[in-house]
Amino acid sequence: LYDPIPGPILIIGDQASGKTLLLQTIARASELLYSPAEVQYGIITQYKDEWINFQENQNNAGIYTTGDNTTQELLQSLVTWAHNNKEDQQSILLLIDDLEAMTKLNQQAEQNLRWLLLRGPSRRVWPIITINTSQAQNMEAWLAFFRTRLFGHIENIQDSHLITGNTNHTLSDLTAGSQFTMREGNNWLNFWAPLID
Repeated sequence: LYDPIPGPILIIGDQASGKTLLLQTIARASELLYSPAEVQYGIITQYKDEWINFQENQNNAGIYTTGDNTTQELLQSLVTWAHNNKEDQQSILLLIDDLEAMTKLNQQAEQNLRWLLLRGPSRRVWPIITINTSQAQNMEAWLAFFRTRLFGHIENIQDSHLITGNTNHTLSDLTAGSQFTMREGNNWLNFWAPLID
């Protein structure tokens, strides 16, 4: 959390590939590994019911609905916090379930999101964001912000090639709902989303 080199993290895959599950696993892991003084997370989602079990957790800074005014205020407050936190050792995980929905906010919110994608990790604000494969094709300008990408199951070979930039690797053999892969140099590292009670 103190090395900004990976930058913001994109989780990309088909519907039901396990993207929300992986976000929830990251949130749960942060609770097990860090005190609230060290790490907090905020969640932005269109489906708050999927996160109901996280509401009372101490590391949870809030669950926000995409498009609400409070969501736009959250982005602004994170930018302000990031500008002023030079001595603060705390990190914030900004868990956004569905990048495409976030791009429909007002211009100021969009500008704040772009700033957090560019500068957030160097100021200990970590955007970790999901996107459906079907939406990714029309969002190349946004995808350029993400050096670190975690891929879930993608059935369509052309989509897989477009998103990975690699015609020699397909993602249809990943187990939908629980298995992911990431590219490290010329290697592909497969992993399973662990179950955390």
